[in-house]
Amino acid sequence: MKPKILYVEDEPFLGKIVKESLESRDFNVVMVADGNLVQQMFEEHKPDLCVLDIMLPNKDGYAIATSIRAINPEIPIIFVTAKTQTEDLIKGFEVGGNDYLRKPFSMEELIVRIKNLLRLTVKSNSLKETVTIDKFEFLPNRYELKHEEVTRKLSHREAILIQILSENKNNTVQRKEILMRIWGDDSFFNSRNLDVYITKLRDYFKEDKSIEIITIKGIGYHFSVG
Repeated sequence: MKPKILYVEDEPFLGKIVKESLESRDFNVVMVADGNLVQQMFEEHKPDLCVLDIMLPNKDGYAIATSIRAINPEIPIIFVTAKTQTEDLIKGFEVGGNDYLRKPFSMEELIVRIKNLLRLTVKSNSLKETVTIDKFEFLPNRYELKHEEVTRKLSHREAILIQILSENKNNTVQRKEILMRIWGDDSFFNSRNLDVYITKLRDYFKEDKSIEIITIKGIGYHFSVG
């Protein structure tokens, strides 16, 4: 069965090119131009992945992603946008984006990112139901991190990063390995993204002093537990 992509773009010419290119690569594409119509189309077509422009009429991509996450917290979301500020990138990840592609982009890069996210989604669905990390419980299939009475909802990439670190508990994992497993490449842009995720995870685990993510300069990270 062809993977189903919900593509949200209000530029007709660009939308037509991207839609036809994806369909020529065996993707089933549902295209929407109006932000107000996205939730209805999402519920009707139940896509495997969403590609969202940010600047849209009536409802922007950030608000759309928030609505989609409320319906399905696990679906991969890729933002495509002409915005270049770091704050925009961070906001995209905060509202649940898994990846971020700046316009103009090549179709080959978009397709690689789509395939990588779909592959990671399949892999995450086969993970253990519960992983114990000292006083925390990590539920990868539900994208949740629990500590005492508090449950934190995770983004797709946060869950994959915690999974990688937990697989290497009390060992050092190479930075390049993390980048390749989560993003599929080790570009400078993705390396900066990883820095943001590591900072967020350190904040998540700060309630347990026996857990530490130690940066090993030039190598990667040591996940110290207990």
